[in-house]
Amino acid sequence: MKAQFSDEKDLDQAQARDGKRMLPAVGPLVAIAPKGRGRQRSEESEEAILSATLQLLRSKPLRDITIDEIARKAGVGKATIYKWWPSKAYVALEAFLRKMNSMVPNPDTGSAETDLKKQIHYLATFYTSPTGRIFGQFLAEAQSDQEFACLLRERFMKPRREIAGIIFDRAVKRGEIDPSLDRDLVLDLIYGPVLYRLLILRSAFQRKRVDAMVSTLFKGLRHRSPKAP
Repeated sequence: MKAQFSDEKDLDQAQARDGKRMLPAVGPLVAIAPKGRGRQRSEESEEAILSATLQLLRSKPLRDITIDEIARKAGVGKATIYKWWPSKAYVALEAFLRKMNSMVPNPDTGSAETDLKKQIHYLATFYTSPTGRIFGQFLAEAQSDQEFACLLRERFMKPRREIAGIIFDRAVKRGEIDPSLDRDLVLDLIYGPVLYRLLILRSAFQRKRVDAMVSTLFKGLRHRSPKAP
Protein backbone atom coordinates (compact mmCIF):
# COMPACT_ATOMS: atom_id res chain seq x y z
CA MET A 1 0.00 0.00 0.00
CA LYS A 2 1.21 3.50 -0.83
CA ALA A 3 2.93 5.18 2.11
CA GLN A 4 1.53 8.68 1.68
CA PHE A 5 -0.11 10.69 -1.06
CA SER A 6 2.31 13.38 -2.22
CA ASP A 7 -0.16 15.95 -3.55
CA GLU A 8 -3.75 16.69 -4.50
CA LYS A 9 -3.43 14.88 -7.86
CA ASP A 10 -2.25 11.66 -6.21
CA LEU A 11 -5.10 11.91 -3.73
CA ASP A 12 -7.70 12.35 -6.47
CA GLN A 13 -6.32 9.30 -8.30
CA ALA A 14 -6.42 7.21 -5.12
CA GLN A 15 -10.01 8.15 -4.47
CA ALA A 16 -10.90 7.18 -8.04
CA ARG A 17 -9.34 3.77 -7.46
CA ASP A 18 -11.31 3.31 -4.24
CA GLY A 19 -14.50 3.97 -6.21
CA LYS A 20 -17.65 2.80 -4.48
CA ARG A 21 -15.91 2.25 -1.19
CA MET A 22 -15.70 6.00 -0.65
CA LEU A 23 -18.75 8.10 0.08
CA PRO A 24 -18.11 11.78 -0.74
CA ALA A 25 -18.85 14.15 2.11
CA VAL A 26 -21.42 16.15 0.23
CA GLY A 27 -25.05 17.14 0.55
CA PRO A 28 -26.73 19.80 2.69
CA LEU A 29 -23.63 20.17 4.84
CA VAL A 30 -21.74 21.89 2.03
CA ALA A 31 -24.44 24.40 1.13
CA ILE A 32 -23.17 27.09 3.45
CA ALA A 33 -24.47 30.21 1.70
CA PRO A 34 -27.79 31.50 3.10
CA LYS A 35 -30.82 30.20 1.20
CA GLY A 36 -33.02 32.41 -0.86
CA ARG A 37 -30.38 34.89 -2.03
CA GLY A 38 -31.13 35.82 -5.64
CA ARG A 39 -31.78 33.53 -8.57
CA GLN A 40 -30.74 29.91 -8.97
CA ARG A 41 -27.01 29.62 -9.36
CA SER A 42 -25.28 28.92 -12.63
CA GLU A 43 -23.02 25.91 -11.95
CA GLU A 44 -20.38 27.22 -14.34
CA SER A 45 -20.26 30.68 -12.74
CA GLU A 46 -20.34 29.21 -9.24
CA GLU A 47 -17.41 26.91 -9.95
CA ALA A 48 -15.45 29.80 -11.51
CA ILE A 49 -16.02 31.96 -8.42
CA LEU A 50 -15.05 29.25 -5.93
CA SER A 51 -12.00 28.26 -7.96
CA ALA A 52 -10.87 31.89 -8.31
CA THR A 53 -11.25 32.40 -4.56
CA LEU A 54 -9.06 29.39 -3.74
CA GLN A 55 -6.41 30.53 -6.20
CA LEU A 56 -6.28 33.95 -4.57
CA LEU A 57 -6.17 32.49 -1.07
CA ARG A 58 -3.11 30.43 -1.97
CA SER A 59 -1.14 33.63 -2.56
CA LYS A 60 -2.46 36.09 0.04
CA PRO A 61 -4.67 36.28 3.15
CA LEU A 62 -8.41 36.70 3.02
CA ARG A 63 -8.25 40.22 4.48
CA ASP A 64 -6.29 41.38 1.41
CA ILE A 65 -8.75 39.91 -1.10
CA THR A 66 -11.73 41.86 -2.39
CA ILE A 67 -14.99 40.83 -4.05
CA ASP A 68 -13.92 42.90 -7.07
CA GLU A 69 -10.74 40.85 -7.34
CA ILE A 70 -12.62 37.55 -7.10
CA ALA A 71 -15.09 38.72 -9.75
CA ARG A 72 -12.33 39.74 -12.17
CA LYS A 73 -10.48 36.45 -11.77
CA ALA A 74 -13.67 34.43 -12.15
CA GLY A 75 -14.85 36.42 -15.16
CA VAL A 76 -18.18 37.36 -13.59
CA GLY A 77 -19.79 40.56 -12.39
CA LYS A 78 -19.48 41.57 -8.75
CA ALA A 79 -23.27 41.63 -8.49
CA THR A 80 -23.32 37.92 -9.38
CA ILE A 81 -21.27 37.09 -6.30
CA TYR A 82 -23.45 39.20 -4.01
CA LYS A 83 -26.57 37.43 -5.29
CA TRP A 84 -25.29 34.19 -3.79
CA TRP A 85 -23.00 35.19 -0.90
CA PRO A 86 -23.24 38.12 1.54
CA SER A 87 -19.47 38.62 1.87
CA LYS A 88 -16.07 37.35 0.77
CA ALA A 89 -15.80 35.33 4.00
CA TYR A 90 -18.79 33.21 2.98
CA VAL A 91 -17.29 32.67 -0.47
CA ALA A 92 -13.93 31.68 0.99
CA LEU A 93 -15.35 29.23 3.49
CA GLU A 94 -17.66 27.58 0.96
CA ALA A 95 -14.80 27.24 -1.54
CA PHE A 96 -12.56 25.69 1.12
CA LEU A 97 -15.24 23.37 2.47
CA ARG A 98 -16.24 22.13 -0.98
CA LYS A 99 -12.61 21.33 -1.82
CA MET A 100 -12.04 19.60 1.49
CA ASN A 101 -15.19 17.50 1.15
CA SER A 102 -14.05 16.33 -2.27
CA MET A 103 -10.53 15.48 -1.05
CA VAL A 104 -11.46 14.00 2.34
CA PRO A 105 -14.37 11.58 1.71
CA ASN A 106 -16.25 9.55 4.27
CA PRO A 107 -15.10 5.93 3.89
CA ASP A 108 -17.51 3.12 4.70
CA THR A 109 -15.59 -0.14 4.69
CA GLY A 110 -17.67 -1.87 7.36
CA SER A 111 -15.00 -1.24 10.00
CA ALA A 112 -14.86 2.04 11.92
CA GLU A 113 -11.17 1.54 12.69
CA THR A 114 -10.35 1.12 8.99
CA ASP A 115 -12.64 4.02 8.08
CA LEU A 116 -10.79 6.35 10.45
CA LYS A 117 -7.38 5.26 9.22
CA LYS A 118 -8.40 5.97 5.64
CA GLN A 119 -10.05 9.29 6.42
CA ILE A 120 -7.12 10.56 8.48
CA HIS A 121 -4.68 9.60 5.70
CA TYR A 122 -6.72 11.77 3.36
CA LEU A 123 -6.98 14.50 5.98
CA ALA A 124 -3.21 14.61 6.48
CA THR A 125 -2.66 14.88 2.74
CA PHE A 126 -5.25 17.63 2.41
CA TYR A 127 -3.88 19.84 5.18
CA THR A 128 -0.36 19.64 3.77
CA SER A 129 -1.55 20.50 0.24
CA PRO A 130 -1.54 24.09 -1.12
CA THR A 131 -5.29 24.29 -0.57
CA GLY A 132 -5.19 22.75 2.90
CA ARG A 133 -2.58 25.22 4.10
CA ILE A 134 -5.15 28.00 3.60
CA PHE A 135 -6.74 26.84 6.85
CA GLY A 136 -3.85 28.38 8.74
CA GLN A 137 -4.91 31.76 7.35
CA PHE A 138 -8.45 31.22 8.61
CA LEU A 139 -7.21 30.37 12.10
CA ALA A 140 -5.02 33.48 12.17
CA GLU A 141 -7.88 35.69 10.97
CA ALA A 142 -10.18 34.26 13.63
CA GLN A 143 -7.83 35.43 16.39
CA SER A 144 -8.45 39.11 15.64
CA ASP A 145 -11.91 38.98 14.02
CA GLN A 146 -14.59 37.55 16.30
CA GLU A 147 -17.25 37.71 13.60
CA PHE A 148 -15.10 35.60 11.29
CA ALA A 149 -14.30 33.24 14.18
CA CYS A 150 -18.03 32.58 14.68
CA LEU A 151 -18.50 32.12 10.96
CA LEU A 152 -15.59 29.66 10.82
CA ARG A 153 -17.13 27.57 13.59
CA GLU A 154 -20.64 27.58 12.15
CA ARG A 155 -19.90 27.29 8.43
CA PHE A 156 -16.83 25.05 8.48
CA MET A 157 -15.99 23.39 11.79
CA LYS A 158 -19.51 22.19 12.67
CA PRO A 159 -20.27 20.69 9.23
CA ARG A 160 -16.92 18.91 9.14
CA ARG A 161 -17.38 17.66 12.69
CA GLU A 162 -20.77 16.20 11.82
CA ILE A 163 -19.24 14.42 8.83
CA ALA A 164 -16.62 12.91 11.15
CA GLY A 165 -19.36 11.98 13.60
CA ILE A 166 -21.02 9.79 10.98
CA ILE A 167 -18.20 7.27 11.36
CA PHE A 168 -18.69 7.27 15.14
CA ASP A 169 -22.46 6.80 14.82
CA ARG A 170 -22.07 3.89 12.38
CA ALA A 171 -19.60 2.25 14.75
CA VAL A 172 -22.00 2.52 17.68
CA LYS A 173 -24.83 0.97 15.63
CA ARG A 174 -22.56 -1.89 14.58
CA GLY A 175 -21.45 -2.49 18.16
CA GLU A 176 -17.82 -1.56 17.50
CA ILE A 177 -17.67 1.38 19.92
CA ASP A 178 -18.97 1.55 23.48
CA PRO A 179 -22.29 3.47 23.22
CA SER A 180 -21.78 4.99 26.67
CA LEU A 181 -18.82 7.05 25.44
CA ASP A 182 -19.25 10.79 24.90
CA ARG A 183 -19.41 11.44 21.13
CA ASP A 184 -17.83 14.92 21.26
CA LEU A 185 -15.04 13.75 23.54
CA VAL A 186 -14.20 10.83 21.25
CA LEU A 187 -14.08 13.14 18.20
CA ASP A 188 -11.74 15.47 20.11
CA LEU A 189 -9.46 12.55 20.98
CA ILE A 190 -9.35 11.36 17.36
CA TYR A 191 -8.96 14.61 15.44
CA GLY A 192 -7.28 16.84 18.03
CA PRO A 193 -3.85 15.15 17.73
CA VAL A 194 -4.08 15.24 13.93
CA LEU A 195 -4.72 18.99 13.76
CA TYR A 196 -2.13 19.68 16.45
CA ARG A 197 0.58 17.78 14.62
CA LEU A 198 -0.25 19.11 11.16
CA LEU A 199 -1.16 22.72 11.93
CA ILE A 200 0.81 23.57 15.08
CA LEU A 201 3.91 21.37 14.89
CA ARG A 202 3.77 21.37 11.08
CA SER A 203 5.19 17.86 11.20
CA ALA A 204 4.64 15.00 8.78
CA PHE A 205 1.97 12.48 9.71
CA GLN A 206 2.99 9.29 7.97
CA ARG A 207 0.71 6.32 7.37
CA LYS A 208 2.43 4.16 9.98
CA ARG A 209 1.92 6.78 12.70
CA VAL A 210 -1.74 7.33 11.73
CA ASP A 211 -2.44 3.58 11.87
CA ALA A 212 -0.72 3.28 15.25
CA MET A 213 -2.66 6.24 16.67
CA VAL A 214 -6.06 4.94 15.55
CA SER A 215 -5.32 1.39 16.72
CA THR A 216 -4.26 2.68 20.13
CA LEU A 217 -7.42 4.76 20.47
CA PHE A 218 -9.62 1.80 19.54
CA LYS A 219 -8.25 -0.24 22.41
CA GLY A 220 -10.19 2.11 24.66
CA LEU A 221 -13.16 2.75 22.38
CA ARG A 222 -14.21 -0.81 21.65
CA HIS A 223 -17.54 -2.00 23.00
CA ARG A 224 -17.09 -4.60 25.73
CA SER A 225 -19.97 -6.90 26.63
CA PRO A 226 -20.81 -7.05 30.34
CA LYS A 227 -19.12 -9.93 32.11
CA ALA A 228 -21.34 -12.81 33.00
CA PRO A 229 -22.01 -13.10 36.76
